[in-house]
Amino acid sequence: MKEKVLSKKKNGMAALFGILAVYAASVAGIAFGARNTSGGMIVVSIIVAVVATILLAGLKVLKPQEALVLTLFGKYVGTLKEDGFYFVNPFCTSVNPAARTKLNQSGDVNDSAALMAIANKTAGNSVEPASNKISLKIMTLNNNKQKINDCLGNPIEIGIAVTWKIVDTAKAVFNVDNYKEFLSLQCDSALRDIVRIYPYDVAPNVDTTGDGISDEGSLRGSSEIVADRIRGEIQKRVEEAGIEIVEARITYLAYAPEIAAVMLQRQQASAIIDARKMIVEGAVGMVEMALERLSDNHTVELDEERKAAMVSNLLVVLCGNRDAQPIVNSGSLY
Repeated sequence: MKEKVLSKKKNGMAALFGILAVYAASVAGIAFGARNTSGGMIVVSIIVAVVATILLAGLKVLKPQEALVLTLFGKYVGTLKEDGFYFVNPFCTSVNPAARTKLNQSGDVNDSAALMAIANKTAGNSVEPASNKISLKIMTLNNNKQKINDCLGNPIEIGIAVTWKIVDTAKAVFNVDNYKEFLSLQCDSALRDIVRIYPYDVAPNVDTTGDGISDEGSLRGSSEIVADRIRGEIQKRVEEAGIEIVEARITYLAYAPEIAAVMLQRQQASAIIDARKMIVEGAVGMVEMALERLSDNHTVELDEERKAAMVSNLLVVLCGNRDAQPIVNSGSLY
């Protein structure tokens, strides 16, 4: 289905004045027929007034970033996309299958609006009907968090926010049953496909790019790359629905609750090992510097056994978890 934009229908003001003139003529005709007892004039005037009333249905007003998809007896006529006052065939009907579907900022597609409308109707309140106008603005879809296994099989919870807009109204209306629900489902599916390629954190022997070479890609460390791949995957899936994905961002990322405590201990252990490694490297450097300074300045001459004892004592002091307790040696070194 190819979109056809109706750009030469922006003559609503002229049509409105014409309809008002027809109304005035019909009222004058009825008055003239009643004065001259002319039944034919009255009937003709009433028919003209009825036709003018029907023509009022052809007046359409569009605000900026709104569109109206029109069909005539089931056939696609065209789309009104620019803001203005239009006059179209009064028998044309506007189509928007997703008019009553709400994509909330806080969750998936839901029927909260429909439930609220039913409640208002039951309570006797007036309910404003859903508009068939299609919004061309940039909108945000924030689906609920999903539990997905990463490439190592660890369950994680992840959520994304997708900004999108409609660029082809004909595809959005006629190629899919409900473009909002279609977008929501495709976002969930694409998110699962991409997340399964990456580990949560950097892991050895993992290829996330598909080139056969292990890399350091991860969900936590490569969030920009992951988000861009998610956006591209969603875009391929919703192309036929006339939707453009502007951006996709990861809004929530964490291990699933059942393994979160274990993974936290693992991260803590890794951090402790890295810290110990740094402490040992620094301590060894300090011992080497101390031995070199003593040897260069000829402060004291130590044999290999005394050097080994000194190195052992320094490493114990520098690498220990607690402060060293000084011991005063009152005897001879030998």
